[in-house]
Amino acid sequence: MIGLLRSKWKWKLAQALEWRWWQYYLAKRPKQEYLNKKRAYWERMLQEAGVTADRGERLLDAGCGPAGLFILPLPARIDALDPLLELYQSSLAHFDPADYPEVRFIAQPLEIFHSPETYHKVCCFNAINHVNDLELSIKRLVDALRNGGILVVSVDVHKYRWLKKIFQYLPGDALHPHQYDSRDYCGLFLQQGLTLLRSKTLREGLIFDYDLMVFEKKRE
Repeated sequence: MIGLLRSKWKWKLAQALEWRWWQYYLAKRPKQEYLNKKRAYWERMLQEAGVTADRGERLLDAGCGPAGLFILPLPARIDALDPLLELYQSSLAHFDPADYPEVRFIAQPLEIFHSPETYHKVCCFNAINHVNDLELSIKRLVDALRNGGILVVSVDVHKYRWLKKIFQYLPGDALHPHQYDSRDYCGLFLQQGLTLLRSKTLREGLIFDYDLMVFEKKRE
């Protein structure tokens, strides 16, 4: 029980800090200039992943934030999921759902997300380490994916195992409730029956690397 309460507290703190971070980060960034840079960034991310979104496909942008993959003019039908969407809409000029009439926005935590239809592609960029229940959230991503579908994940990963252990016990990175390395995250996805197609480090840092992983859900 104590562990569960601590986990919930850490997630609530992380969500509050996430919201404050976006307010601070976007305060001095002109909307159109910022969105143009983000579109170029997402195009590079899809190229790095070797993934395209084709006409007629369904795509889930999980943990989308105020300027996620959904801002690209993709031919796929996009659902964008984030528990903070209503806050973004009410307080950030950079996010207006009316700018994206073809996108379905869903203001929910990943843990309670259920879709009546499955997706050809599921993308979760820089978000999986922000969730409350990591294993349940990964299961939700996999359940949302159709057989033969592609899951693309990017996440900050620890470079050093010894430092990872310190961060897991001390609040050294309150924005991210989960502190794992690349092998840990990959293992959690593989446990759900996925196949790893490719992985790469997109950016190296002193403590964290930023890794990209592409999985496929087996056909039945």
